Amino acid sequence: MDLGGNLCTDADRRRREKLAEGVMNGIDEIELDAGHDGVPPRRTVLVRCLEPLPDGIGPDQVEVTSRHQPPGRPVAVTWAYRASDLAAAGAGADAGAGADAGAGAGPGRPRAEDVAAFAAADDQLLVVRLDREGDRSPYLITLSGETFDPRLGEAGFSFAVDCPTDLDCRPVVSCPPPARPQPVIDYLNRDFTGLRRLLLDRLSVVSPEWADRSPADLGVTLVEIFAYLGDYLAAAQDAVAAEAYLGTARQRISLARHARLLDYRVHQGCAARVWLVLQVTDDVSAGYLHRTGCLPEEEIQPMIPAGHQVRSADGSVTFHTLYPVSPRAARNAIEIYTWDGQDCCLPVRATATTLAASHDELGMVRGDVLVLEQVREAEGGAGLDVTRRWPVRLAEDPQPLTDPLHPDQPLVRVRWLEQDALPFPLCIRRIPRGRCLPDEGVAIARGNVVLAGHGTLVEQEPVIPEQVPVRGRYRPVLRSPGLAFAVPYTAAQAVTEPAVQALRPDPREAVADLIRLDDGRDDWALRPDLLGSDRFAPDVVVEPDDEGWAHLRFGDDVSGRRPAAGRRFSATYRVGGGRAGNIGREVLTELDPPVPGVSVRNPMPAAGGIDPESAEQVRQFAPAAFRVQRRAVTDDDYAAAAMAEPGVQRAVATRRWTGSWYTEYVTVDRLGREPLDQALRDRLTARLDTLRMAGGDVQVAGPVYVPLEIVLTVCVRPEYVRSAVRATLVERFSTRDLPGGARGFFHPDNLTFAQPVYLSTVVAAAMAVPGVRWVDATPGPPGPNRFQRWGVPPAQEAATGRIQLGRLEVARCDSEATDPADGQIRFRLTGGL
Repeated sequence: MDLGGNLCTDADRRRREKLAEGVMNGIDEIELDAGHDGVPPRRTVLVRCLEPLPDGIGPDQVEVTSRHQPPGRPVAVTWAYRASDLAAAGAGADAGAGADAGAGAGPGRPRAEDVAAFAAADDQLLVVRLDREGDRSPYLITLSGETFDPRLGEAGFSFAVDCPTDLDCRPVVSCPPPARPQPVIDYLNRDFTGLRRLLLDRLSVVSPEWADRSPADLGVTLVEIFAYLGDYLAAAQDAVAAEAYLGTARQRISLARHARLLDYRVHQGCAARVWLVLQVTDDVSAGYLHRTGCLPEEEIQPMIPAGHQVRSADGSVTFHTLYPVSPRAARNAIEIYTWDGQDCCLPVRATATTLAASHDELGMVRGDVLVLEQVREAEGGAGLDVTRRWPVRLAEDPQPLTDPLHPDQPLVRVRWLEQDALPFPLCIRRIPRGRCLPDEGVAIARGNVVLAGHGTLVEQEPVIPEQVPVRGRYRPVLRSPGLAFAVPYTAAQAVTEPAVQALRPDPREAVADLIRLDDGRDDWALRPDLLGSDRFAPDVVVEPDDEGWAHLRFGDDVSGRRPAAGRRFSATYRVGGGRAGNIGREVLTELDPPVPGVSVRNPMPAAGGIDPESAEQVRQFAPAAFRVQRRAVTDDDYAAAAMAEPGVQRAVATRRWTGSWYTEYVTVDRLGREPLDQALRDRLTARLDTLRMAGGDVQVAGPVYVPLEIVLTVCVRPEYVRSAVRATLVERFSTRDLPGGARGFFHPDNLTFAQPVYLSTVVAAAMAVPGVRWVDATPGPPGPNRFQRWGVPPAQEAATGRIQLGRLEVARCDSEATDPADGQIRFRLTGGL
């Protein structure tokens, strides 16, 4: 510590200079004695000076002070001698009276032990005895006199010399720069205007002489540049903070990645689909068959290949065929055979008909699609109904038939899938054209049918940027926005699905319609993510943003391969999709490129086009999807999983011990009482197998149908015709769909597992028929009334008012069937006309 409170980093300079000059004396070093035999520790201070000490130096010239010394307990100097004078001072001491406290020496005099420990022929060493030991605070020893330099005559020391420490005992002296006052910054100013004003206000403080605020001034220009950079940086910071969470993310790519972590896949929309009907001339069809007749089947080239484009007359909408097709003239318009009937129709839910065509000329097989279409106005002035058009997929190979009354007329019997059953009655009335002309049918079947998807082809287009850089990530963008997403078409699966199902694609299964992406060496495969990609796999992920631009994300040589530097990428893909593809009927009329002798049209509207999932939907649905159970434990879990399959009305599961393990028996009730075919059984088994518990098994079975026997006595009002009331009752209790959208009482979709049949509801339905006066359900004998299961003795069902069913049983009463084992309801009518 310098006199006057100065703090110098070169305080040792004065000591070196004085030592060289030898003009004045000062303290060179200080040692605190650790104690000897009879000498207390830390009570003796050895002070070595730069020059020999003057004669006669004593305790009056030595002072020990401390800033933290307790009041009334100062550390005082008992005696102080040069080391060379210590022996003489100790010899002259009175041995009896010279013992100090605890040492046996007289006051102010050293004792024999001190002489033995510190006496030496050294005039530069001063031995100082203290009356007590100080504390651990810093102390200062000062030597006064004319021969001592004021600065070098004092030095600091500490009584804690025996405390171990890793620090250097040499004090560090530094003069830190003065702390400048920090400017007051309003961090709420994050836009360009606020940052510009803040910078100008700050410059007014630090540079008050600069007062030019002209936009042309260089300083103002620099301020505006920094304000712009600050605005850009603030926006980037806000974006990073917002995109880090699902609830605040605004970019579509961020939302899709967050949702993927919750096992929720965001759909990017879906391209619409439509059934196209081709018309081909006889010459073109015959010439094509002649050219390909001698070639093996695998070498035959289709007339219309997969991917052939079909567009509207103005070119605003473009579709493409999903599979190859070779149209035939015999399939252009196939007459529906009525077996000499004149006024006929195909009823609702019809699944079969007869076509007036040659089996060999048609060449149709199982899985092909027919379009049943009304093409002429039926009699009665109703006009041509363009909604009477329906696609059906053949459930089996057409069967050739022969009419014994018309043996020259070739016939074909066709049957289509139950799911494609007609939703409306189709009039197939025959209209006479004269004595010399054959009759015309109101409706026909068309066989040159092909499925098409929405999307315009873009071929071999370079991406942006085209070349892979040497450093940094490569995240190119497709040059054309609006990449289409479509459900992949699989022929093996499609021929087993209903034709109407083809127009209902699931957007969750849609993938980017990226046909090809190559870098001149490899074709890169499209993947939903890169988590399972090998480090050498050329995989790519497509991520569309909010503006419709498709970004390509490649691997990093850990998950997926990194593109090689210098490679140039080009892409072939389709743009389109969404609700814009849900066009009306008769819009697509041109082949692109044209095919001579072939025309095209879409008799039915396109369907299935869905826009991408909105950001708000993702925020709401993604967390909820994470909470959906992905396993089946209880019986209800298995039943719920089975009911998720389309076409299943209800399911019931039962867990049973089969001898070695537990088996979950899942019983399903299909809509419309459709049979449990092998295809549905396989789909349900595959679905449940991924959810079942380990060590168990799953079996899928159909319900147990219980036929009913019901006989009611009905009194008809006098003014009603008894036969008309009977017809209405039979229709009301039928299994059919009734006019107006209602269902018969025993319609299969009205009945399911363990659903009792109540007598009161049966009587109420009968009483609701116009003309019914009263209904008697009192069971016989001797009366004819019945309310029970068919084929078994009654179990008091009429008395209890219900027919109770088991948990795997479904009631059945097909009173129109000739087999009473399917259930019967009969009516005994009295009264009326």
